Amino acid sequence: MSVEKLVTLKDVWKTYVMGEVDVHALRGVSLDINRGDFVAIIGASGSGKSTMMNLVGCLDTPTKGIIELKGKDINKLSESSLAVLRGKTIGFVFQQYNLIPTLSAFENVLLPLELQEVNDSISKKQVLKTLDLVGLSDKSHHLPTQLSGGQQQRVSIARCLVANPEIILADEPTGALDSKTGKEILDLLVRLWKDEGKTVIMVTHDLSLAKLANTQIELKDGKIYSIKTNLKVK
Repeated sequence: MSVEKLVTLKDVWKTYVMGEVDVHALRGVSLDINRGDFVAIIGASGSGKSTMMNLVGCLDTPTKGIIELKGKDINKLSESSLAVLRGKTIGFVFQQYNLIPTLSAFENVLLPLELQEVNDSISKKQVLKTLDLVGLSDKSHHLPTQLSGGQQQRVSIARCLVANPEIILADEPTGALDSKTGKEILDLLVRLWKDEGKTVIMVTHDLSLAKLANTQIELKDGKIYSIKTNLKVK
């Protein structure tokens, strides 16, 4: 069976100019992320994890090299075409939940569908289905301040999932949570990977969380130091 590459990096460099100094955040990184994988990107502070996340998520473009999303070179797409492709392909979960405080859980999850101008009745069904998937169907009318940290992160995951993205990109998704609640969120991501067929890319500094992934990519000084794969194959 052929493997489908969803994200490909080819000799990617990202350089930031800080005054008179060039800082190489990523140095010649090449990588394929395949459909159906659970990838953890790990490394010490300053290793290039955040830069890698922004590039893999097509939120930024490389200084040198090629990034392909579903076989399309992002440098050759217009900003609007890239935004549409990214919006349909990738859902983002961040350490900070980024919920709108004046909107209910339902309304926060509805936002991506409103941006895509999805029919109202279809949107309502999809939001309720997604809230049920993350175990929050009974909290749909609650405001963020009426929810625990873990519940707010579940709302942000539901918002990520509601438009049915192929890739979930999670940046330190448990960073603001206690260990018990963090484990529940990680269990949810694993379930979305195994049961819902999502491709999950997680950036984390926590090696115990990274062990849940199928593939671990370790960065050091802007380069790939090691790749361990099929960690879950017994």
